[in-house]
Amino acid sequence: MALRKKYSANKKNCRVTFTLPKEIGANFEELSVVGDFNNWDSHANRMTENEPDGSYSTTIDLKAGKEYQFKYLLDGNQWLNEPEADKRVDTYISNSKNSMIKV
Repeated sequence: MALRKKYSANKKNCRVTFTLPKEIGANFEELSVVGDFNNWDSHANRMTENEPDGSYSTTIDLKAGKEYQFKYLLDGNQWLNEPEADKRVDTYISNSKNSMIKV
């Protein structure tokens, strides 16, 4: 899994690419990134397969200077955190954490 950040020339926005490897993505029909940035909407940022490596990704433009909580959602019922996230934070659900990215 991976995160790639690319800031705009004026540093006010950051384009973030979220990527899942083929080994994970190939086992599911629907892959999404959900979080504060899309109101946890599973349809807003679906991931698509990349050629030739078979990984899955989506790119989202975010306002810089903020922190955003997020997770990957697989087939609408399995949650997955990003190991390369800037940190993990507790959620309102007992013993659960969200990934966090700072841009």
